Amino acid sequence: MMAPEVQACLELMRGGSKTFFAASRWLPPRVRSAAVVLYAFCRVADDLVDEGEDCRMALTLLHQRLDAIYAQTPRHFVEDQALALVVKHHHLPRAWLDALLEGFAWDAAGRRYDTLHDVHAYAARVAGSVGTMMAWLMGARSQATLARAAELGLAMQLTNIARDVGEDAARGRVYLPEQWLAEVGLCATDVLTSTQTSAPLQRVTARLLDEANRLYACASSGIAALPPDCRQAIWAARWVYAEIGAEVRRHGLDSVSRRAVVPRARKAWLLTRAWMDAQSASSGLAVAPQAPAAVQFLLDAAPPNLPDVLPAGSRIKRNPEQRVAWMLELFERLAHERRGMRQGSMACTTDERSRGTYSVS
Repeated sequence: MMAPEVQACLELMRGGSKTFFAASRWLPPRVRSAAVVLYAFCRVADDLVDEGEDCRMALTLLHQRLDAIYAQTPRHFVEDQALALVVKHHHLPRAWLDALLEGFAWDAAGRRYDTLHDVHAYAARVAGSVGTMMAWLMGARSQATLARAAELGLAMQLTNIARDVGEDAARGRVYLPEQWLAEVGLCATDVLTSTQTSAPLQRVTARLLDEANRLYACASSGIAALPPDCRQAIWAARWVYAEIGAEVRRHGLDSVSRRAVVPRARKAWLLTRAWMDAQSASSGLAVAPQAPAAVQFLLDAAPPNLPDVLPAGSRIKRNPEQRVAWMLELFERLAHERRGMRQGSMACTTDERSRGTYSVS
């Protein structure tokens, strides 16, 4: 029987990204474990920066942890030890994880975004980087396929922004392009103080969703270039996330007083649609549009002159018993660390502090 704290952690992670768990069910075993490891590290890093008392120290700590991971001397955190294995087996470029942390730093600094390009730059860091890393774990290596993966991340992040205008404002954050706000007679302060939506704000939200849909259309052309056993999961993520934007529209583009949620029955149909799309997709890129300039630095981080897709044989080799024990240990450790973060302890025990594990040099 699974320990209650492990079950609670699993539920917490599902709550953090229901779409991730819905889509990850369809990933092949060779990719699923690595994807969960990557997701776990990203979530822990996000929480350390968002919920910790000292954002700068948290970011310094996370960069030090990445130093250790890429030196193959990971710290005692289970997610670090697991990520070190993923890095070693998949040769995961570090620049993508550094980009993710840079996006978290922008959040911590309360950065504002003047133009759509600026919003793209933020989304490239917090979501485009994840898209390229996921495609890389699946075996994608071509610039075109990685570009489409980054675009999918951008589209999802723009959907998040359009859905969470009110929630972000409650945290003192505005991600809508300020030029767009000015064009409809609004400013960031208006968004921060709004308790209900307005016609001008609805126009900006609709415009952002239009851009997200454009990026979804571009990204879709790259899904067929992924290994066949990965396509269903990515189609599922693409359709379910795009449907969040459709829900925002159905409810009058109000993302201030309510939060759009895709109904379970609709999600089930979209997962079926993803399966059908995966069965009918042909191999290779039908279209290779120019990627947004904001994601170019992600593409430049990939080693050049690699085959389009690597053979589907790179994986962390464990027998079934080892995999079960390792995953349970991971989730138990994450539950422990999350409790510690809420208590302001940076998830370390007194004994660990005495050994200087968390010192910042």
